[in-house]
Amino acid sequence: MAEEKPPMTVVTCTAPVNIAVIKYWGKRDEELILPINSSLSVTLHQDQLKTTTTAAISRDFREDRLWLNGKEDDIGHPRLQSCLREMRRLARKRRGGNGSSSDPPLLGLAYKVHIASENNFPTAAGLASSAAGYACLVYALAKLYGVEGELSEVARQGSGSACRSMFGGFVQWTMGERADGKDSVAQQVAPETHWPELRVLILVVSAEKKPVGSTAGMQTSVETSLLLKHRAEAVVPERMAQMIRHIQGRDFEAFAELTMKDSNQFHATCLDTFPPIFYLSDVSKRVIAMVHRFNAHHGRTKVGYTFDAGPNPVLFALEDTVGELVEVVKRSFPPEDNGGQFLKGLPVQGAPLSDELLTAVVRDPVPGVIQYLLHTKPGPGPMTVEDSNGHLLGADGLPRSSR
Repeated sequence: MAEEKPPMTVVTCTAPVNIAVIKYWGKRDEELILPINSSLSVTLHQDQLKTTTTAAISRDFREDRLWLNGKEDDIGHPRLQSCLREMRRLARKRRGGNGSSSDPPLLGLAYKVHIASENNFPTAAGLASSAAGYACLVYALAKLYGVEGELSEVARQGSGSACRSMFGGFVQWTMGERADGKDSVAQQVAPETHWPELRVLILVVSAEKKPVGSTAGMQTSVETSLLLKHRAEAVVPERMAQMIRHIQGRDFEAFAELTMKDSNQFHATCLDTFPPIFYLSDVSKRVIAMVHRFNAHHGRTKVGYTFDAGPNPVLFALEDTVGELVEVVKRSFPPEDNGGQFLKGLPVQGAPLSDELLTAVVRDPVPGVIQYLLHTKPGPGPMTVEDSNGHLLGADGLPRSSR
């Protein structure tokens, strides 16, 4: 007779990437990850970009373990430990206080946890992989341990921008004033359904790891950049209020212009850092110039760009502009015919380009420098995967993909 395996409680969740339109750069508290300014982002749709995380507990597990994209990783990372410790603390507090008979048994908190996480996009390439990763981790642990309520504060302790990935649509992260960080949380400004025509086009220039990581970069900026101090104190508060108005009013031109200005100022603070940090590549700068020519040709702002701490341009446009924009990108940066799919994500209706537009916008094409385009839109926050086939861990608590 086969030996009966000990029961395993398992939960799988997905969480989205977000792209900041008012940038977060710089911390006032490194340990709690408290920012020197508020920020605002757009949550991208999980059909195109997401992290999937499975968390499981069992009395059979001998130690906490972590697998990232199929490979075992260090679960002792301080930020990961912060999230794990805090979620277990909240679970104990909840069980000790108002726990109901339907709650998972308190004993489960003494069990070790196995966590497997996968991204469907390049990790650490300026596509906010840590934000989706930590949001997904916290959401999955919350479901596993039966924790409810404010979770963005916990996600923030893993990666600052992760707190914004705890919500869908348009999200602000309020910097807060308290030393303990209890008021440094994320809130939804508007749901993803608020602006159905808004589209996002990510140009993947490089999937390589950044030469200077965000954590090290922003610490150096805080220590050396007077421009960053001015930005945080004198510029961002007004821009936050403006951006919220533009989003609520669905004013695309104002939204796109402010998005571009804030991206440019963020990268100016990187340049003002000593030694300077260069996240933008030559291709990034060519895309910026292309967008300005495109808008000038049309006599109004039809496309906006933003760059996080990396070279990949993220372009915003309304649905009726995307076809023409994709064609301009293809003409400006012709894809190499390597058999791969150049345009991924949401389908795009092709659009003819006039000779006038080609002459005005497409200058000195540079082939082969953009790997692919990813077309997406605003999307929802973290979700639970109900289908057990979606679990990344098998019945033995080990990754399915590694066997």
